[in-house]
Amino acid sequence: MSSIALPERRLALRDRLMRLNWLLLALLCVIAGIGVITLYSVADGSWSPYASRHIIRFTFALIVLIGIGMTPLRFWLSMAYPAYFGALALLLLVAVVGETNMGAQRWIAIGGFQLQPSEVMKVALVLALARYYHGLEFKRVSTLLGLIPPLAMIGVPTGLIFLQPDLGTAILTAASGFSVVLLAGLSWRWVVLGMIAGFAGVVTAIQTGLLKAYQIARVTAFLDPDADPLGANYHPNQSKIAIGSGGVDGKGYMEGTQSQLGFLPEMHTDFIFTIFGEEFGLIGTLGLLGLYFGTFLVAMGIAMRAKSHFGRLLTMGIALTFIMYVLINTGMVMGLAPVVGVPLPLVSYGGTVMLSMMGGFGLVMSTWIYRNQDTLRTSSFR
Repeated sequence: MSSIALPERRLALRDRLMRLNWLLLALLCVIAGIGVITLYSVADGSWSPYASRHIIRFTFALIVLIGIGMTPLRFWLSMAYPAYFGALALLLLVAVVGETNMGAQRWIAIGGFQLQPSEVMKVALVLALARYYHGLEFKRVSTLLGLIPPLAMIGVPTGLIFLQPDLGTAILTAASGFSVVLLAGLSWRWVVLGMIAGFAGVVTAIQTGLLKAYQIARVTAFLDPDADPLGANYHPNQSKIAIGSGGVDGKGYMEGTQSQLGFLPEMHTDFIFTIFGEEFGLIGTLGLLGLYFGTFLVAMGIAMRAKSHFGRLLTMGIALTFIMYVLINTGMVMGLAPVVGVPLPLVSYGGTVMLSMMGGFGLVMSTWIYRNQDTLRTSSFR
């Protein structure tokens, strides 16, 4: 089918800047600002080493977001598969030359920067799956032949990430991919079969020793919060104590005893929500969660206004990946989910996570700016 030439393909730079979704940018900036003040508190009132770097990284990531957003959606359609295979090559490279930290081989050193390819893959996978379903006839979405390519696209990187080992990121990667498959219109018969197969896979992984001992211990600790209080349950117990002690309005900025006295683990990364909750209480945490939910709603609104099937699937996939980060991280620190290595987006300290997530929102921004561009074909959810 021939493409449709629309004015959006020739938008001037000034016009593209004017079309930026400023509400989305404002929400992301406020969330990152909360990250800065929390990291400042984590370092006991010092800009170094976390807060200052967080500002620099976010500023760079914001420029990247705007640059990606002003690039036509058709370009990202053409780059979907190269981006996926590039991220896959990086994952394979990790197994060969990756650096090991805390018993896991997840990073590649590039100059003075440590890249975590698994974080890049989450966005690249959503991009590639949106491209695949954009070109697939709807009647083939729930056929076996139609399912084999996306299952392979999800399964290969998920397996590589699981072997690093990084169970939390592997689960999130698979969930991001399957969310796009569901959005494409997969029959619920396949969904039920997938859930059964997933449960059987977990049981098999436990019985055959595919899951590490510490991973099984984390699941066991989640199921029995009173077990091993100085071992597997130490981190979640200390986190719940801190959040609970914050009360309604918190202990005050930089006045959290659990954090300032060093009882909390990984305060600058996975458990940073705990610090914020202790200092700002229920009111503060609800406000932060409201910002995250608002960002999700804005992104979903952009998806609903896009004429391109590719743009809709891409934007919804990025939005769901973003909110899954939030739900898994906050659920983990509140004892509602097992402890896994999933950061709080734009608040936790970490360069690759921030850059990949902001790059994903750059694709969302491109969908917004070129929302009237019907990329290659018209399609609708049925």
